[in-house]
Amino acid sequence: MLRPQILHFDSLPSTNLEAAKRAADGAAEGLCVVAGEQTAGRGRRQRQWVSPLGAGLYFSIILRPQLDQSLWPLLTLMAALAAHDALLAACSLETDIKWPNDILVDEKKLCGILAETVDTPSGRAVIVGIGINLTQNAFPPELETMATSVEAATSARPELANLLEALVRELATHYDVLNGPGGNAEIIRRWCMHSSYCEGKLIRVTDGSETLVGTTRGLERDGALRVETDDAEIKVLRAGDVSSVRPR
Repeated sequence: MLRPQILHFDSLPSTNLEAAKRAADGAAEGLCVVAGEQTAGRGRRQRQWVSPLGAGLYFSIILRPQLDQSLWPLLTLMAALAAHDALLAACSLETDIKWPNDILVDEKKLCGILAETVDTPSGRAVIVGIGINLTQNAFPPELETMATSVEAATSARPELANLLEALVRELATHYDVLNGPGGNAEIIRRWCMHSSYCEGKLIRVTDGSETLVGTTRGLERDGALRVETDDAEIKVLRAGDVSSVRPR
């Protein structure tokens, strides 16, 4: 049973970095790091995650999963489910999940998730970072065509404390499911229930210099995405930037 404990900071370079340092020093599973702002926040592929004061929820948690390491990619799907359910519970906001773990409203990014491993004296740990845009100040104006916020989506200013409480609760719930009997299949089932990207979505996937266009055909047992190309070949993807494509 996950028992989260929360540390609050006014400002940090990165909540993931702080959580990783504490994990390396022996911090227990369930330690959560929350900051009012990040001065060097990061997203996937080392991209900058703009994190101005009071504009977002900037959160990381230490996990020490007992799962087979081949299934650790499911931790990001689990975290996306937790964020989806927390936004629904605390903000009455229905969202979509883009593979593997972006939370969207009307195809605009509301929340990003970054999972990183760290070696510690008691074994390898996973740091799961979650950033949720609370207000439009969370990102620069030039990103308004691609990003959104809870405030814009609900026409109400969200209560950070309520959302944080819901997020911690949902993380504990879904993490326990993942670690239980048949947990990997159940997390995939729940993820597909809340993601339009699971089945039948025409997408473009870019990974480095390679681009693939195809239709999604569900997930592998480790969370990898199955994509059917125009010549009916199934490709299994474990990395890449995904975007939806309007049907021709």
